Amino acid sequence: MLLACLLAAGGFVVWSKAIPYDEVVERGPSPEAQANPYLAAEHFLRRQGLAVEHASNLERLATLPPKGNSLLLLGERSYMSSRQVEQLLNWVKSGGHLLLVAEALWDEEAGKSGDLLLDRLPIHQTLSDEPEEPAPTQKKKKPDLTKLYVDNETAPAYFSFDTDFNLTDPTHLAQFSANSATSSHLMQLDLGKGRVTVITDSDLWKTPAIGKHDNAWLLWYLNQGTAVTLLFNSDFDNLLTLLLRYFPQALVALFALVILVIWHASLRSGPLQPPAPKARRQLQEHLKASADFLLRRSGHATLLQALQRDILRAARKRHPGFEHLGSDEQWRALEHLTRQPSHVISQALGPIPTKRLSSADFSRQVACLQTLRNAL
Repeated sequence: MLLACLLAAGGFVVWSKAIPYDEVVERGPSPEAQANPYLAAEHFLRRQGLAVEHASNLERLATLPPKGNSLLLLGERSYMSSRQVEQLLNWVKSGGHLLLVAEALWDEEAGKSGDLLLDRLPIHQTLSDEPEEPAPTQKKKKPDLTKLYVDNETAPAYFSFDTDFNLTDPTHLAQFSANSATSSHLMQLDLGKGRVTVITDSDLWKTPAIGKHDNAWLLWYLNQGTAVTLLFNSDFDNLLTLLLRYFPQALVALFALVILVIWHASLRSGPLQPPAPKARRQLQEHLKASADFLLRRSGHATLLQALQRDILRAARKRHPGFEHLGSDEQWRALEHLTRQPSHVISQALGPIPTKRLSSADFSRQVACLQTLRNAL
């Protein structure tokens, strides 16, 4: 009991002396804010009653109706093809509102900037003129803000555009513009039934710049009365995806070529057979190879018939009218010419068996025919 009383008394003293306080631990932006630099802009537009969605590629354009919609191209778009640019401009001409960031500087010599979308519009981007350096004794000047005068308002709205860049309108088609001291940073023009807004940069709508000056108000003013779709992720296809989409046959051919090269360069399972020396390539070998080929292709009968025709041809030369004699008379004539017995001649010139001869029978038949041919 004494110990419990001591602990209670000590706790009361500590509690009476303790002073509560609040401490705020700064943990930085949330993962959602880190992944989306325009998250604050989206929340602001929703609070103004505008429907806002976020798209990562131009495929959303296929289902986005032009009338009553604004598409904000705030990210890098060098991946856009000429077909996509044409599709986007047709969407604007049908009544859509397009807001884009000028990505490249106008090249007077080339007559283009390299920005496929900007080059289709009568607006060019150049570098701003260098401002005069202030005297050393003068105080630092205030930042050069961009001004926009709105109807029925006496004071202009101020925005923090990057003043290093300048927009020009050589054809004077822009409906209105927002200017700093020496440059223009926002221009809007009509295109068909829709309109296009070109700006030099979109950093003024990122966190935390959107909370400065009238940056947030400008975003609402340009898109008021429309549903807003923000497209700023560089979610474009990589090289392999584009090759698979447009050149599948070339990839298959390349893959086959690589396989053939690997197969050609790979080690073989056995030693290479050296080429035969030229000294052994004699006429006898060619004749033997030709005979082997004919034997495999045509069989014994063809070779034997060739020898028989050769013998009869030689007999016609030695005995005029030999071809008009009967078989028996031809054989008797051959007995007289070759001095060979009748059974040898009948064996040599008799009908050739249809069945395949053995090697020994074929050799004997050939020897008999050669004996007759040599005797003629």
